[in-house]
Amino acid sequence: MKTVTLSTLQAHKRAGETFSCLTAYDASFARTAADAGIEALLVGDSLGMVLQGHASTLPVTIDEIAYHTRCVARAKGPSLLMADLPFMSNATTERLLQDAAVLMRAGAEIVKVEGEAWMADGIRELTRRGVPVCAHLGLTPQTVYQLGGYKVQGRDAECAAQILEDARTLVEAGASAILLECVPASLGRAITEALEVPVIGIGAGPDTDGQILVMHDVLGVTHGRTPRFVKNFMAEADDIADAFRRYHEEVKARRFPAEEHCF
Repeated sequence: MKTVTLSTLQAHKRAGETFSCLTAYDASFARTAADAGIEALLVGDSLGMVLQGHASTLPVTIDEIAYHTRCVARAKGPSLLMADLPFMSNATTERLLQDAAVLMRAGAEIVKVEGEAWMADGIRELTRRGVPVCAHLGLTPQTVYQLGGYKVQGRDAECAAQILEDARTLVEAGASAILLECVPASLGRAITEALEVPVIGIGAGPDTDGQILVMHDVLGVTHGRTPRFVKNFMAEADDIADAFRRYHEEVKARRFPAEEHCF
């Protein structure tokens, strides 16, 4: 696999080809995922739940994200590396810039930030300083308590229209990609078609430009209720590397997500 950059993802979108993304938190799994063909890796604040055992992503700190980003950066191979800006990194523009700098110095090649249209100013300031940004819309886990739980967003026409408008605003501000989480497949398709930048989906239907899952979910290490959009690729795999390959191949062939994984 050639080195994957934002230009690679944009070329996939223009060609109507999809791409695979997966979370990673250490060197060994990062190398295994890259060797399996995974095109983008995310050091997600999901580590707060799957590694640290918290009930949400909120306790995760910038230092923890930076530590895991350094681990993944050493072994990511040609995969593009994205890292999450954790809870309250977007409290002020100054803090946003400082935290983004920490992650870029740790090895991130793009940072991901949660927030609707109000994040436009912050994204504009980041991009002015050479920091690529992926804007996270739909279900935003850092606002889970405000949302009243992990619920599908954009089911009604008004909410869907707002998410689409927010996406347009953030792209105009300079966002290089959009991540959509837990929205109806029809909305995932509409936003993907409306934007020129790559759209990555997790529970956003089969028509987004890319797909992402949490590594632990791909491997069947899911405790409690399994989200609808998750598939255990380990169930029929020979080993972890094979599970990652199966996930990558099903994404590339648009066999995943299937209808049963969509809202």
